Amino acid sequence: MDLLDNYKKAWDNQPEDAHKVSSLEIYKMAQSKSSSIVKWIFIIGIAEFVGLNSLYFFIDMGEAMKEYEKLGIENFVFYSQIAAYIILFYFLAKFYQNYKRISVTASTNTLMKKILKTRKTVRNYVIFNLGYMVLIIMVVSIASINMNFEELNTKQLLLIVLSTLIATLLILGLLWLFYQLLYGILLRKLNRNYKELAKLDSTI
Repeated sequence: MDLLDNYKKAWDNQPEDAHKVSSLEIYKMAQSKSSSIVKWIFIIGIAEFVGLNSLYFFIDMGEAMKEYEKLGIENFVFYSQIAAYIILFYFLAKFYQNYKRISVTASTNTLMKKILKTRKTVRNYVIFNLGYMVLIIMVVSIASINMNFEELNTKQLLLIVLSTLIATLLILGLLWLFYQLLYGILLRKLNRNYKELAKLDSTI
């Protein structure tokens, strides 16, 4: 049981005339914890962005672009990456904005709404990343099949499609587990704060 739970238990056992002061203390603690959690979501988002982009130092982008040119998807890769960066910067800005707003929120009801909004932002961020990964895999796979279509028989074609589907599901599964580990713990803590605030709001 954490400190917020202890505060809540003690608050429940207090005389009625002490509830107003104690509820304010519980609110301030919930706000502080929520602000800290959202700050870590923003920090992890930045670290993830920097870490993933650091991979470019270990990849020969010239060779990669040559392969994309062979497949005829160099323009798609270029413009989709620009769009992805714009969207990722948008999410990082939202993470920071959520942190700043939660830090200065002055009412229980508003704080609860900000927590829900933060959870929605993180969920959409994860969905975007997984969706973008699926899009890239599918476009590269389809382009590869089209380039070699005349050389493939039905059995080979089915084998490629099946192996691509399995590989995509495995990658998505690993990424989902990664995001569950990375953001899931923080979101569960944020959800506990939300539930405590809901209980507090219903008794005030």
